[in-house]
Amino acid sequence: MPKTLAVPGAYPTIADALEVAPDGAVISLAPGTYRERIRLVGRRLTVQASGEAGSATVDASGLDGSALAVTSGEVTVEGLVLTAGDYPAVAVTGARVTLRRCELSAGYGAGLQATDGATVDAAEVRVVRGQHGFVFSDAGGTVESCEIRDVTDDGIIVRLGADPTIRGTTVAGCGYRGVYVYQSGRPTIERCDVSGTGDAGIVVAHRSSPRIVQTWVHETHGVGIAFGPGCGGVVDQCRVEQTAPPGVDVDPAADPTVTLNDGGKMPMTGVGIADGGVDQDTVEMDKLLTELDSMIGLAAVKAEVRSLIDEIQVNEWRRNAGLSVGAASHHLIFTGAPGTGKTTVARIYGQLLKALGVLPNGRFKEVSRRDLVGQYIGHTAEKTTSVFEEAMGGVLFIDEAYTLSRAGGASADFGQEAIDTLVKLMEDHRDQVAVIVAGYTQEMLDFLDANSGLASRFAKTMEFENYGPDELVMISERIARNDDYVFAPGLSDALHEHFSQVERDRNFGNAREARKLLEGMRKAQSGRLRALGWMPGLDDLRTLVLEDLLTTIR
Repeated sequence: MPKTLAVPGAYPTIADALEVAPDGAVISLAPGTYRERIRLVGRRLTVQASGEAGSATVDASGLDGSALAVTSGEVTVEGLVLTAGDYPAVAVTGARVTLRRCELSAGYGAGLQATDGATVDAAEVRVVRGQHGFVFSDAGGTVESCEIRDVTDDGIIVRLGADPTIRGTTVAGCGYRGVYVYQSGRPTIERCDVSGTGDAGIVVAHRSSPRIVQTWVHETHGVGIAFGPGCGGVVDQCRVEQTAPPGVDVDPAADPTVTLNDGGKMPMTGVGIADGGVDQDTVEMDKLLTELDSMIGLAAVKAEVRSLIDEIQVNEWRRNAGLSVGAASHHLIFTGAPGTGKTTVARIYGQLLKALGVLPNGRFKEVSRRDLVGQYIGHTAEKTTSVFEEAMGGVLFIDEAYTLSRAGGASADFGQEAIDTLVKLMEDHRDQVAVIVAGYTQEMLDFLDANSGLASRFAKTMEFENYGPDELVMISERIARNDDYVFAPGLSDALHEHFSQVERDRNFGNAREARKLLEGMRKAQSGRLRALGWMPGLDDLRTLVLEDLLTTIR
């Protein structure tokens, strides 16, 4: 078990905790703003927010350097907001850094800069301000399901032989280029969305050779994709729309292979250009359907999802064969109690749509009422539209959507404005996003009555039933196994009896109840083992017994 150092609990500042933290430790930051820098050299640590993502901010905007600077070592950062002034918010030099669910902002600097053989793995990271979004110089790693919006210069820079994989990422509203690859850069850009740039969407220069796959480049002031002399690479099954002509500009001295999925209608110059249909990743689809099948219970939901995927796949085959295909909506309603797997299924559904080539990426954006509803007239439409645009190309998941419904006709509530805005956006962009609304069954019926056109926007309603005792025991065993615990003989039977007797009222959390119970049992085991008076063996450390359950439920 890694040692956890709480800030500001046992340690007043992050620097105080770092000074004594051993390798492998976890620095846990309570919600709040920390006006200091995190500087790590040769360290192996995790720094994370103790609360929800975005609850802890490291603000170095008034300081001389980056909010996070890592040189060599291996560091994981989760759930933080990292802000700098005229420096990169995150600077990585020759280190391996993992960023998850972070927000980055800078003044005259990049959101993230990786150099000198660094490896950066970023997932669900947002850059909301800066000169550049991500800069890779002689560095690699992965950028997965990230967002770069409204930076003043280039969104992503890949140079000096850098070779990151950039997948399912949105680059929008950049002042200059969306992606700039030069000085022998070799990135893979896969299923990304590049739009609203002040100049070209993607520029390849100085003997670079990227692989650009199933990426959507649109609404750019310059050309969509440009290849300079001496450059190679592949553009495979990409969409290039509403850009300056030509959509794809290939210098006569460049030799990339370009395949678009628009039937060759987009203006292009250069050589090596072909056209084709939407590419479906059958291997990824099989993998995702296997993941869906591995979920405990939910037989009816699994069948419904498979039915939808079958229909979408056959429609695409018909379209490629020149047959007529009716308009289809990918919006869904998920009803049922909490903890029944609605969010997990929504994520898998989005990835399946990406694998089918229906949506350019499987990005998943989960929101609630507070993310959509403003505080004054006109503010709600603005907030809702902004959130919707951020989800374009992926899935917008609205949990407890019924809370948007106007309660008792109260004119001061702006939830109705959010619903009306969503209805219009869902119709205007039904081929570019999948909206999934979720909540209790009866309340969702009331929600659909809030706008006469709302129900017709959704293709299907899926009911997520409560888990039974057998399924809850299986879920408990899976959680325990994933955390390196095993059940002593008889404990599974006792859990079954407990779940059979527990009241399934409105507040019953299903899988959340199982996880909460396991957390209590682990605490009970810790107290029991501490009381032994000697160091327990490996089997004792791994085994949960009946006494742990009884202690927890008492």
